[in-house]
Amino acid sequence: MTVKDLVRRARKARDSGKWNEAYDAYKAALDAADPVPSTSQERAELTGELGLCELALRKYRDAAEHLTWSLEQGCALTDEARLRFEMGQAKAAFYVIRLLLSVDPPDAEVFIDGKSIGPIARTYKLFLEPGQHMVRTRAPGREDALQMVRAEASAEIDLSMQLTRAAPRSAKDKGPAAPEPASASPAARPQAPSPWASWPGTLRIGGIAVTTATAAAGAVFLLRAHVVHGNLREADVVRRQQGWTSHTCREATAPAACAGIHDQVNQRDLFATLGKVSLATSAVFGVATAASFFTEVAVFGSAPRATSVRIVPVTTSERAGVLLEGAW
Repeated sequence: MTVKDLVRRARKARDSGKWNEAYDAYKAALDAADPVPSTSQERAELTGELGLCELALRKYRDAAEHLTWSLEQGCALTDEARLRFEMGQAKAAFYVIRLLLSVDPPDAEVFIDGKSIGPIARTYKLFLEPGQHMVRTRAPGREDALQMVRAEASAEIDLSMQLTRAAPRSAKDKGPAAPEPASASPAARPQAPSPWASWPGTLRIGGIAVTTATAAAGAVFLLRAHVVHGNLREADVVRRQQGWTSHTCREATAPAACAGIHDQVNQRDLFATLGKVSLATSAVFGVATAASFFTEVAVFGSAPRATSVRIVPVTTSERAGVLLEGAW
């Protein structure tokens, strides 16, 4: 069966909602396209369509990898395909951990949970299932480096691992090493009292923690609302192709599926409201925490160490928060 025949079969299964059959056909088409001279556009589209099938089958890690690779091909995709793949990639990333890994030296081999990740590179963009993972790197003449990674879904981690050179071993070093006599550790020097030791400092720590937590929760709620909204929009396109109109669910003989649609709409609105409230709460706590630095002189009669504290709101497509710059 040719690549065109496999693609035609995959599209037919996809349009019918037979995602397992579509997944098998797209995977076979991609495997068949690799050995022959195929255009970059064909490989990018096949990989992206395979990722959308994996997303529908809840294979979120594989979907994120394939959709990300497809989108990195740039102008090889059409505008319509790029839009669909970007929406799918955003949904898949919500359920996985995104690990941006850099290694030195660049010829080091990387293992995740004991399994090699494949071709050697200096930097990697990896997607992992939520939870705990062990990252190990090794290279000739270097000491192995180990790093434990633990995160929840939708987290993004930047990790840099540098392997130190292995110490040369002499003939004497090959034998068992004699135990070294234990020595008394030097007496610890008294530390100056921390500016956080007082109860105002404790309240500031709590204020920063609440600010960060509410900002993170708001970002998660808004992202969840975006995902639900995207699902509603895709489903609406399919229903309109089936003859639905904007008044179908308002009629007395409305289909039973309308109840599920209303539930999704309510869920989207709820997540959006919770996200906005959480971000607003984060801003209030952030301003209150910053204001405590300026009121310390009037209340306690002591001047803060810094001449000023700057508040910088930080907001991206995946997280939001407040950055405090200064010394206290």
